[in-house]
Amino acid sequence: MHWNDDVFGPGVAGSGFRPEAVRGAPSVRPPASGAWREGDHPGERRFAQLGPFAFEHGGEVPLRIAYETWGELDADRGNAVLVLHALTGDAHVDGPAGPGQATAGWWPGLIGDELPLDTGRWFVVAPNILGGCQGTTGPASIGPDGREYGARFPLTTIRDQVRAQALLADHLGIDRFAAVIGGSMGGMHALEWGAMLPERAARLAVLSAPAVIDAMTIAQNTLQADAIRLDPAWQEGDYYDAPAGGGPWRGLALARRLAMLNYRSDRELDDRFGRSWQSSLSPAVGAGRYAVESYLDFHGNRFTRRFDANSYVTLTQAMNSHDLGRDRGGADAVLAELTMPTLVVSIDTDTLFPPATQHRIARFAPGSITGDEALEIASPFGHDGFLLEMRAVGDALRRLLAA
Repeated sequence: MHWNDDVFGPGVAGSGFRPEAVRGAPSVRPPASGAWREGDHPGERRFAQLGPFAFEHGGEVPLRIAYETWGELDADRGNAVLVLHALTGDAHVDGPAGPGQATAGWWPGLIGDELPLDTGRWFVVAPNILGGCQGTTGPASIGPDGREYGARFPLTTIRDQVRAQALLADHLGIDRFAAVIGGSMGGMHALEWGAMLPERAARLAVLSAPAVIDAMTIAQNTLQADAIRLDPAWQEGDYYDAPAGGGPWRGLALARRLAMLNYRSDRELDDRFGRSWQSSLSPAVGAGRYAVESYLDFHGNRFTRRFDANSYVTLTQAMNSHDLGRDRGGADAVLAELTMPTLVVSIDTDTLFPPATQHRIARFAPGSITGDEALEIASPFGHDGFLLEMRAVGDALRRLLAA
């Protein structure tokens, strides 16, 4: 893997923004952690201090959730919509990059005037998930002993994260969401809202997510986490005092590069890059590189600016815990209890969570608004299509909210 200072300097390419993680640094080497840290600019984040939180499998932390909102909450508090992010997302669903926020919103076109989540009608809430690294309590947070939790952070499950989200709803005075919307890992959370707290979710939108994580996904997540833990700079997760360039950024960037192959389709990569070279130098003679290699490097290197290696390990483990039917009689039995209007969306080229996994949800959930099959959207973009095919996804969300 190459580190190219010309291709990727501090902040978002072309934006001129310099994130707090590298402010004052004499070089553009990646920070020990890309997490939002105490003292950084809050950006558009709001914070809820929610008291002690006990985890499903043991351990306790003082829970703080970072979140963003759009629109106004009605007097009867009945117009709230919860938007839940994927593995490496955060609360910044919409809006520009800027102080405290190294990247622009990850789902542009979703929230705003006359958009699918019309802020003239809906009050939209988006939290950073428990174990994340953009303001919510996670491994990069300071523990009671004055040190970052690091790898000591408690084992976290999808169900833990949903209970934390429910505490945020309590804090905001929201008894019931008009809709709970999530894609990928956020879709797992949405399903758990339907299973754990059906009285608090009037509608569900599950995009590109399964009811149960399968062995292949667990294997892929394990390899990505191992890429981080095998980095010599990992230091058993205790790397936060390392200088710029001294953290486990190589492992974290490699994990991201591996994940990118799950998020995009082979058709898209071949159409975009094929066997093209990145420069005039031929890869066949050893000096040149293929364009697709440079693409992966760019995404891996950029990722180290906004994410934390411990959080990545924590969140992939949380994803691996996802089994809607655990201790409930099986996933299909739980799906059969989802009577609220439910939108299930799949992407035809998704190889991470193939359409069959969404069709299963629609087949067993009596509230499915598309009947026995999920809405399958044709897209060249693979798993990330649920973020990129905004016209089709937006029309489907409007249909759900009208149900």
